[in-house]
Amino acid sequence: MYLVKTPHFIQDLFPNYTWRIPTREKVLYLTFDDGPIPAVTPWVLEQLEAFQAKATFFCVGDNIRKHPEVFNQVVEKGHAVGNHTFNHLNGWQTENISYFHNVRHCANLAHSVLFRPPYGRLKPKQAQFLQRHYRIVMWDVLSGDFDPKLSEEQCLANVVNNAEEGSIVVFHDSLKAEDKLRNVLPKVLEYFTERGYVFGKLNEQELATNQIRVSA
Repeated sequence: MYLVKTPHFIQDLFPNYTWRIPTREKVLYLTFDDGPIPAVTPWVLEQLEAFQAKATFFCVGDNIRKHPEVFNQVVEKGHAVGNHTFNHLNGWQTENISYFHNVRHCANLAHSVLFRPPYGRLKPKQAQFLQRHYRIVMWDVLSGDFDPKLSEEQCLANVVNNAEEGSIVVFHDSLKAEDKLRNVLPKVLEYFTERGYVFGKLNEQELATNQIRVSA
């Protein structure tokens, strides 16, 4: 079970996490987890470019290691990158020291202080340690593209009905999500572009100092 729209009370419980960007401007922050991979990530980059959109890619370190040319494409296209651990670890199921080493291993490849825990799961002590060194980025809207029980129409509705100014939206550039992503992402880009929105990337320096502006 997962929440499509992160309730405000949950966001308030963890104020040191970034859930959304406070703004009145028509800007959305699309994020892509679990890549980069050759089968999906270059296609995502093409869709973003077609709409002059920027995004943030939370990369699994082992995928950076295996596909450095795809990772370099993400950076060269002007998108932001973040750390998603080296092996996509579940923090609840991982001993703290092992988790910290895994995060650092990915950080050495991604060169970013942005960090998103896989599944959004961190133990309190993990969070306390990591937020000294990284900016922990969660989300406001979860597309559900990874969910095999969800139809493409439901996935699209999750984003269209819940995203608003400053929302951080999660998609996945992964094989598991590929079918729904290929159907839904172009429609999301078109829908919000027609309504005057732009798509920005998360800026790690501004997040670190809580000085947010649109990076488009």
